[in-house]
Amino acid sequence: MTTIPEIARAAGVSTATVDRVLNRRTPVRESTSRRVLDAAFSLGYVTSSDVERLSESEPLTLAFLLPRGTNPYLALVNHRAHAFVERNRRDARVKSYFIDGFDPDELARSIRHFARRADGVIFMAIDHPKVRAATDEIVASGKQAITFISDISTSRRHAYVGIDNFAAGRTAALILGRFNGGREGRVALIAASRIYRAHMEREVGFLGLVEERFPGLSVSATREGHDDRDENYQHTRRLLDKHPDIIGLYNVGGSSDGIGRALRESGRAQDITFVGHGLTRDTRAMLADGTMDAVITQDPDALFEAAVLAATKGTPPVVTAELYLSENMPPE
Repeated sequence: MTTIPEIARAAGVSTATVDRVLNRRTPVRESTSRRVLDAAFSLGYVTSSDVERLSESEPLTLAFLLPRGTNPYLALVNHRAHAFVERNRRDARVKSYFIDGFDPDELARSIRHFARRADGVIFMAIDHPKVRAATDEIVASGKQAITFISDISTSRRHAYVGIDNFAAGRTAALILGRFNGGREGRVALIAASRIYRAHMEREVGFLGLVEERFPGLSVSATREGHDDRDENYQHTRRLLDKHPDIIGLYNVGGSSDGIGRALRESGRAQDITFVGHGLTRDTRAMLADGTMDAVITQDPDALFEAAVLAATKGTPPVVTAELYLSENMPPE
């Protein structure tokens, strides 16, 4: 009768590796698993149906961490992520968890906590030393770490999935400047928080292009609205009251509906060029009624597919930014 040590010798691996493959205890590299199964089959230890069953990889379990709050785009991403996995993939299971997205301590704790339960963690990164340390720890323990929408610097994370945010900020500045047709005036920025590298890169890109191409535009100091519609509303009301010369607004983050509400109440929605991020039901409505002029977005299906591929295959496809105006919105 064939023994485990015989299979190990034939496959050129340890007996522990043979045990892991045949009993599916922990993940084994695909090429190694194939050698073990081929050896076990040739020695008569398993049947062809056993080989087929054992060749099917266990679904990867992924924890998906998103900031809690009123950002409609992140809610849409969460909904579409689960629908995509159910519809398209058998090699990944996803559970979402909403956390305080502006607290590096909570994010670091959550990364460590959920990595103990899952094979990998997908998270919208805060570029902070505590988050970098937590990321490096879970990678060292053999878990996947994928940053999503906003990246993290100098860490061992496996991949970043999202658009080029510096280019997105420059695109927003180009649209805003061109739509204003050379008028001089003030433009204002509202971000969630600069602790998100994505928002910082968008702001830097925006400011750089304004300085290069539109010297007649002055830029007010960026307000941080924490992707909260009520905070964004209050910031916009104060900006409009303080600066009657505002001709443009760029929402670097989400929850644009709060900004739109303030613009409509002021009676200046049709006079101020408004560019934001995330094509959702609220931004669609604002594009349609003219409150918003342009929306830069990332397709939720493409975004999450790239994240799952990064976790399961190691190489995510490039996620490109999409630009929508009132006349080219896709079907909902």
